[in-house]
Order: sequence, then C-alpha cells, then structure tokens
Amino acid sequence: MNVLYPLKFQPILKDKIWGGQKLQQILNKTLTSINTGESWEISDVEGDTSVVANGPLQGNSLKQLLEIHTSDVLGEKNFRQFGTKFPLLIKFIDAKEDLSVQLHPNDQLAKARHNSFGKTEMWYVVQADPESNLIVGFNQEMTQELYLKHLEDKTLKSILNFDSVQTGDAYFIEVGRIHAIGAGVLLAEIQQTSDITYRVYDWDRVDSEGNERELHNDIALEAFDFDMPDNFRVDYTKDSNTPTKLVSCPYFTTNVLKVNKTILKENTHDSFMIYMCVEGKARIEVDGNATEISMGETVLIPACIKQFSISANHAKLLEVYV
Repeated sequence: MNVLYPLKFQPILKDKIWGGQKLQQILNKTLTSINTGESWEISDVEGDTSVVANGPLQGNSLKQLLEIHTSDVLGEKNFRQFGTKFPLLIKFIDAKEDLSVQLHPNDQLAKARHNSFGKTEMWYVVQADPESNLIVGFNQEMTQELYLKHLEDKTLKSILNFDSVQTGDAYFIEVGRIHAIGAGVLLAEIQQTSDITYRVYDWDRVDSEGNERELHNDIALEAFDFDMPDNFRVDYTKDSNTPTKLVSCPYFTTNVLKVNKTILKENTHDSFMIYMCVEGKARIEVDGNATEISMGETVLIPACIKQFSISANHAKLLEVYV
C-alpha cells in the first residue's frame, strides 16, 4: 500500500509592512499580526520548508518527504532534474499597500550571482478592491537609457503600465519584466523556488526612522529585458469540469478548474499535482479516502497517485504541475 496521500501543509505566514488581514478574512488563515502579507503554502526555500499538517505524515517536513520518497513525490523527470529540491514556491499574497516595483533575474544570472534558480512566476487574482491594480511592464517602448533617465529624475511612475484588475484575472510574469502588486489585491502566486528579488522603486516611502527602503538599482540593470512584448495578460475560456490552461512554461503549467460535479482525474504528467482552492470547497478522493479542501487551502498530490476524483457543488481550483 502506498504511504503517500494528498498532503496539506502548515501555512508559513510572513509579516510585511504592506500586508493586511485578508488572508484571515477571505482565505481563513489564523493570523497573529495585523500586517500579514504572505502565506507560503508549499515551500522548500532554505530556512522555510513546509511541514505536513494532515494524516500519518503530519509533522514531517517537505524536505524529509523528498529525501525519503524522492520520485514518488516529484515524478521521475522532476527527480532527475531537481534531485530532492522542490521546484516551486506556492503562495497567497495580500497587498494592503502597494508593493515595491521590482523584477527577478533569469536562471543564468541567479545561478552566477546567488547560486539560485531564477524566478519566473504567475499571478491569479483571488479578490480585488474597486480600482485596485497590478503594475506589469512599461506603458511605452523602453530602452535602458530612457529608463535610467526616469529613474534619475524620480519620474519612474509615469512610464509604468497600470492594469486595473478583478477576480479571475491572470498574469504571467517572466524574468526581466518590471512588476508590482497594487494595494487592495489578494492573489495566488506560483513561481520557481527562489526568493531573489531586485527592488528598483518603493514609491519614495520612508520607515518610522525616516529611512528609505534598500533598492537594488545597481545590480538590477543587468536583469532587465527592455525588449519584451506585452503578452503578460492571460486570456482564457471559463469552462466547467475540465482544466483550462492559464500558463504553460518550462518551469510549470497552471490550469484553472471550475468544478460543480464529480470528475475523475488521471495524472499522466510524471509530476506531483498541486490544487489551490480559490473559491468554494471540494473533496479529493484517492482509493476511497477523502481530503477536503476549502477556499484558501492548498493540497499536494504526490506523483505516485495516478488516479483520483474531485467532487464539488461549487469550487474553483488552480491546478499546477511541472
């Protein structure tokens, strides 16, 4: 009998100066701070490894699972590529205030500078206050010279692209693209396992001592790709009971799955499968054993589980695999 089953993990909550209370109010997390910005749902980042919250393996870390069960968790191809390192970092993010304007390096630059993966990521908007927005890319064609001039003149805001957003909007944030989450947005973020961020602008904010936040403009310049098409908005059809593709890239595939009956799933991807519940609640059944998942929860289905069912009257899930 297989010892692995659908796994839930204890959320790793992160206090941020820009965080708020929506992770509790909307996603039902138990918060101990009024400025909680992030819930790391599944993480293998050094010093922040997830711990199993359900079933017989409760209390084991993700790292321990990967070292013992290797390809049974990851899938054969992922184990060959990543060893016992989990390749994704899965988060919910609540921006009560604007986040700093930032970008992430590609794999080559991140490896050379930080011995890390790069940070390709995607966003799915779970909830957005009226008139809230995301900043992605520039609002005009950009060159390094023009960018540096605006940076120097403190007019960077005038060249940034602001998109007003609502629930269900999805964005693909490739490495080298400038971006920021605006105040009032609650979103799910799927990304490579990396915590490398270059901040380039923080809205001229100062802390209680009057100090501006550290920026990384000296090292960020090499990470920019100024020649990117505006293909970051994800258009998708809103079907029911069948996965609809949001993003498929070399690092992950993310589908949205709206469920209002029982559907049978077969994992043919030689990968773990992750389900993030962004609306309603659902029941995942494996060999007659059920795992409930409700809004704000995340489940990891190990790669060795090939067949399972998902049942719901009304649920919306993000389905992620590598």
